Formats: sequence, structure tokens, C-alpha cells
Amino acid sequence: MPNLNKIMLMGNITRDVQLSFLPSQTEIADFGLAINRKWKSKEGQDKEETCFVDCMAFGKTAVNINKYFRKGDPIFVEGRLKFESWTAKDGTKRSKHKVIVDNFQFLKQKAESQTATPQAQKDF
Repeated sequence: MPNLNKIMLMGNITRDVQLSFLPSQTEIADFGLAINRKWKSKEGQDKEETCFVDCMAFGKTAVNINKYFRKGDPIFVEGRLKFESWTAKDGTKRSKHKVIVDNFQFLKQKAESQTATPQAQKDF
């Protein structure tokens, strides 16, 4: 049976990227992503919710995300979901999904999008 694990998200970075290294010296970038959703309720009220997602990138992708992105910056990421589970210090079982980033794209900042000259997006 075929399988597919692909995710694409566009949002804002919630905290500065943390760069670390595996014992093999492979770079790892950890960061959070906030994805906002806006809609109108049945009653016509404006509603908004935010989904927070932990992300991780490796190698050159990790280095570039760490170099060019800071808290609040918009980013488009493409990757896959990874399920992690562990036992906390208090003995409770914990788990979460994390996005492993394979590719990303720069998105225009608000100030950039108001300029007359269009700027190309870079893909690493």
C-alpha cells in the first residue's frame, strides 16, 4: 500500500532559531512556527486561531534558516511529520509531532511587499 508523509506550512517563526550539532557535526536548527487561521462564525463574528508547530532542519538547510531567520519572520516550509514520544521526569508518557524541514522559501516582509519592485523568493 502506498504511503505519503508530506507537509507544507506557511507561518511566522515563534522564537529565534537554535543551531546545534549532532556528534557527527551535522547541523540541526530547532524553531517554532505559528500558523494563523481566520474565519467568520455562523453569527458573522471574526474568529482567529493559531496553531503552534515545532520544526527541525538539518545540514545546509539548518545553517541557512539559522542565518536568515529570526523571531517573527515569515517562512514557507516543506517537509514531513515525525512522531516523538518519551517519559517525563515525573513518569508520565509524553508525545508530540514535529515537522522535519526538507525545503523552505523566503516570504516577503510587510515592508517589502509594499515596495514597487518585486523581489524573487529564494529556495535552498
